[in-house]
Amino acid sequence: MYAKIAKYLACPSVYAPSDVSIWNDEHISKQMLLAHLNPDCEGASRKLSFIEDSVAWIKEIMPCQEYPALLDVGCGPGLYAERFYQAGYQVTGIDYSSRSIEYAKSSAKRKGLDIAYVCQDYLRMDYENTFDCATFIYCDYGALSTANRGLILQNIYRGLKKGGKLLFDVFSLEMFHDFQETQTWQICADGGFWSPEKHLLISGQYKYPQHVTLEKTTIITEDSIRTSNIWNTCFSLESLLEEVQLAGFKKVELFGDVAGQSYTTDRRTIAILLEK
Repeated sequence: MYAKIAKYLACPSVYAPSDVSIWNDEHISKQMLLAHLNPDCEGASRKLSFIEDSVAWIKEIMPCQEYPALLDVGCGPGLYAERFYQAGYQVTGIDYSSRSIEYAKSSAKRKGLDIAYVCQDYLRMDYENTFDCATFIYCDYGALSTANRGLILQNIYRGLKKGGKLLFDVFSLEMFHDFQETQTWQICADGGFWSPEKHLLISGQYKYPQHVTLEKTTIITEDSIRTSNIWNTCFSLESLLEEVQLAGFKKVELFGDVAGQSYTTDRRTIAILLEK
C-alpha cells in the first residue's frame, strides 16, 4: 500500500496528464460549472465585473464592424460568448467540456441568442479562413504542453482570415516568482469538490524548470486513487513572442490583461494581440 500511495505522491514528469478529467468527470465537471457561474469567484472564470470590462475593451480593439465573425476558444459555459453576441459579433464558441457546452446552449436558447457552440477538443479543430478574430482567455494557453501550444496556435492561425486578430493571455514570470511550493492534506468526510464520497485529499504545488508550475491533487477514496495535474507555463515577454512568431503571427500590441491594462513587468499576466 505504501508503494502504491507513494507513486501517486511523487512529482510526475513535466506535462504528465491527469488520470481524471476536471472537464468531463461527472462530479468534478458539475463543481467546475458552479465555479464558472459564481460571479464573485475566479476559480474557473474571471469575475463577472472583469468579464464585462473585458468585452467592452475587446469591442474597441477588434470592433465587430471590422471583425464580425469571432471564435471564442475555451468558451466554457458562454460567459464571454453571450456578451460578445450582445455586443454585435457573430459568435462561435468551442470547448471540451460537454457539461459547459450543454449549459451554454441551454442559456443561449433561453435568451434567444444565435450562438454556435461546438463541443470539441480545440486541439482538433480544423477551421480554415473562417473567422475575423479569436479570443483564448484566462491563461489557458499556458496550461498546455509546449507541443500543444504550438498546435493550438496553428489551429487558430489556420482558422483566421488574412488580417484576422487573436487576443489571448498568459501568466508572467511575476506569477512564477510568487508561486509557493506546498503540500497539504485533509479528510473530506462528507465529500467535496473532488468527489461526492468520503475521501482523503492530498494537494501539492511544485515548481519545475522553464518556469512551469504544477498544482497536483490526489483523491483517495475507499476503492480508488486518482490524480489531477494542472500545469501552467509562465512566460517572459521574450519567450512568449518567440512562440507566437513561430506560428506565423505578427505582434500588434501588448497589454497587462484582457481588459486593456497597460503592460508592465510587475504584472502577473501578459495579454497579447496578434494578427495573421
